[in-house]
Amino acid sequence: MMFSLRRKSFWVWMAIAFCLTWLISCSTPQPKDSASGEVEFWTMQLQPKFTDYFNDLIAEFEAENPGITIRWVDVPWAAMESKILTAVAAQTAPDVVNLNPNFASTLAARQAWLPLEERISEGDRSLYLPGIWKANTLNEMTFGLPWYLTTRITLHNQSILQAAGITEPPKTYAELAQVAQQVKEKTGKFAFFVTFVPEDSSEVLESMVQMGVTLVDEEGKAAFNTPEGKAAFQYWVDLYQKGWLPREVLTQGHRRAIELYQAGEVALLFSGPEFMNAISTNAPTIAEVTQSSPQITGNTGKINVAVMNVVIPRQTDQPENALKFALFVTNPENQLAFIQAANVLPSTIESVQEYQSELKSTPQSTPVEIARLISSQQLDSAEVLIPAMKGLTELKGAIYDNLQAAMLDEKTVDRAISDAAETWNSMSF
Repeated sequence: MMFSLRRKSFWVWMAIAFCLTWLISCSTPQPKDSASGEVEFWTMQLQPKFTDYFNDLIAEFEAENPGITIRWVDVPWAAMESKILTAVAAQTAPDVVNLNPNFASTLAARQAWLPLEERISEGDRSLYLPGIWKANTLNEMTFGLPWYLTTRITLHNQSILQAAGITEPPKTYAELAQVAQQVKEKTGKFAFFVTFVPEDSSEVLESMVQMGVTLVDEEGKAAFNTPEGKAAFQYWVDLYQKGWLPREVLTQGHRRAIELYQAGEVALLFSGPEFMNAISTNAPTIAEVTQSSPQITGNTGKINVAVMNVVIPRQTDQPENALKFALFVTNPENQLAFIQAANVLPSTIESVQEYQSELKSTPQSTPVEIARLISSQQLDSAEVLIPAMKGLTELKGAIYDNLQAAMLDEKTVDRAISDAAETWNSMSF
């Protein structure tokens, strides 16, 4: 039943994508008043914490660029994808939008964003980390500018680990499975929560890459029906069927992981250092027993980095002004100022060097400072494990839906991974 519902949801999203493609290609744009010089800028849930920062940033930009005004709209995180889908389809999209490359690439494949490769100078391009720049390209088309980054770290509740007789947090997925068993058997609690909801986090998909799985080949066909892929499927199926994962991993997203950690119900949280402050505010007793350790990885040793970017809808009537503002938001100076306030990482070479130099020269004594240092140190070897690609949402849906079916014992692992590959290969983009 669960698999059936997930499959229906998947095809609903496919239908939406088809309609969106048709609307983008066939609709006549209804532009805003181009004479106004107004650039509409959407961000994801950055108010009220960063209201002063953006008001100052916008004021500085407008002072340097007379005749251009910025209208800033902050959208709740959970609502952004649906709102931008609706806006693009209705030809009412803003001029600059803050998204993540995975979702942005889905719309890039449908020609929703302004191609930037011929609009950006080599000098501007060279400011950004080369590996991070690639996360904003699809079929050699540049569809966005990198903004801020996060490398996932492991926050662990020392009290729960000690009660389970664990002296060191896990470093690999093999160790994580052992910790999951030990925590459950010794404390009755769960070691961690990770979501298998296709519309939510890609963390499980990233774990497969870290375990040595190749998701697609050079022709875009499924490449995960291999011994490595089956081992990754089996890993997650075993954890669920042995009762070492909460049952709601099939129905709830990453937000549930944060809730459970702050309630002291799970021992580990896979997140960024920016959440340390939230834990201190929302659950001070949990914060007191929280420590940080590096990101859990597989036999490849790969470390994932998440990228947030800014894109410019193709339908904008202010392309030059929109690009000028996007470059301003993401330039080294403004990136450095933002990441210092937000506990995230920058994506320009200059700001990374300055940030790391500052961290190394300052004693790291508070939990937040230690978490930031660990996150920063991972950046040197981190990479985007799932680059921008056509149909990423559909690929994740095919894998997660079939993985859920195996977890619920509706399919064998062999059948689940074979069906996932067949579903993906039957699609065309």
